[in-house]
Amino acid sequence: MAPRGHSADDVARAALRILDDHGLPDLTMRRLATALEVQPSALYWHFPNKQTLLAELSDRIVGRTASGVPTDPRIEAFSLRDALLAYRDGAEVVSSTLALGLGSTLAHDRLTAAVVHDGFDAGTARRGATTVLHYVLGFVWHEQQRMLYDSVGARDMEASGLESDDFAFGLDLIAAGLRARGRV
Repeated sequence: MAPRGHSADDVARAALRILDDHGLPDLTMRRLATALEVQPSALYWHFPNKQTLLAELSDRIVGRTASGVPTDPRIEAFSLRDALLAYRDGAEVVSSTLALGLGSTLAHDRLTAAVVHDGFDAGTARRGATTVLHYVLGFVWHEQQRMLYDSVGARDMEASGLESDDFAFGLDLIAAGLRARGRV
């Protein structure tokens, strides 16, 4: 029987709220249990460890991108960026989950499908998708770090400013590199 009637969805939604309100360093099982008014051990009913909980959060964050059939790598990259920016430390959660080989491959699969649709063979598309995925995660991680520093006054907000133009420029460089390799 599930603890206090909380479902895995309840736990994940509460964890996303804590992530958004306090950031990844303060997303602890103890804090999550307190928010749900249960003992920390009750959380393990749904998630055997924090890493599997983070994998679920990662899937939910990335799942915000899934709409329609992916046909344009640039649109997929911007959609992933938006999904990551929707949650504080979203890029760090998704990146760490991918590094551990946990969670879904949805982001990579969608990017791969978009690159294939762009006319590239499966091997090139897979490698290109990996490059774009790492670029998006790194860019957004940097953006989120700057936003955090700006919010606590550690940086001059006027001096910050990674813009969508900078993001697009990097995507264009990757696309030019793929085009230079040639399509199928």
